Amino acid sequence: MQAPDDFNAPVGVAEPLEPGLRRILAPNPSPMTYRGTNTYLIGEGDLAVVDPGPDDEAHLQAILRAVGQGQRISHIFVTHAHLDHSPLARRLSQLTDAPVLAYGDALAGRSAVMHQLAESGLAGGGEGVDATFQPDQSLVDGEVVQGDGWQLEALWTPGHFGNHLSFAFEDVILTGDLVMSWASSLVSPPDGDLTDFMTSCEQLAKRPARRFHAGHGAPVDAPKERLEWLLTHRRGRESQILAALDGAGGDAQALTRQIYTETPAVLLPAAERNVFAHLVDLYGKNRIFSADLLSFKAHFNLI
Repeated sequence: MQAPDDFNAPVGVAEPLEPGLRRILAPNPSPMTYRGTNTYLIGEGDLAVVDPGPDDEAHLQAILRAVGQGQRISHIFVTHAHLDHSPLARRLSQLTDAPVLAYGDALAGRSAVMHQLAESGLAGGGEGVDATFQPDQSLVDGEVVQGDGWQLEALWTPGHFGNHLSFAFEDVILTGDLVMSWASSLVSPPDGDLTDFMTSCEQLAKRPARRFHAGHGAPVDAPKERLEWLLTHRRGRESQILAALDGAGGDAQALTRQIYTETPAVLLPAAERNVFAHLVDLYGKNRIFSADLLSFKAHFNLI
């Protein structure tokens, strides 16, 4: 795993990464967003913007400055409807007349169990949901959008978020928050679904990508190795949870305190969400049970 200090991109500067691909770092660093959100510009004439980022005036101006003479923004793509990725899309669209393309609104792509959890009152944690997000055009898995000298293939990759898309561009993939080099992805029900996350990682591993460009942090230069690390990490966490349940069982909070013994207190709420994501996955696979209704407070035992 890459050390956090290895990534120190300048804020607000359009940096070339690949032929036809530039990155602008947004000024929104945090424990959840690392140095900030990566906004990507694709093309040389008519440009595609991927993940405009938070509704921040300085970042909006940085994107507009990156549009050179004879260029225009023709498409705006959004990987998912978290507040650090999608809110600026609408303002940018109004200024450029470019349509916003995504899998769907903030509820699109949710599994039945996540709908059930949301209806019971569970709200998402982490980066915060852009509840009003609505694309102009919804993309389906495998749909190809062509622009001026470029094309992007939309890959539905739920797990971190139900409406999460990755975008294949030539031999690289923009992976949003599904795969990053600096940290494992947060999976926080009802917005995140661990069952979907594992499936999405397994599907990406089948594609011959040379590099991943993530929503936060540095590029992933060894995609298959990183995906294998993520899958192995999750399987290892599952084993820890099953071991902790052996005996009296427990709920998400109690299990987190048993497992994450060296995690700073400020990060424990996110850890609890990850543990609960595993519990929902194990519950759906009939490996654990609860006498309570499925919820964040439910007490679980091994079957």
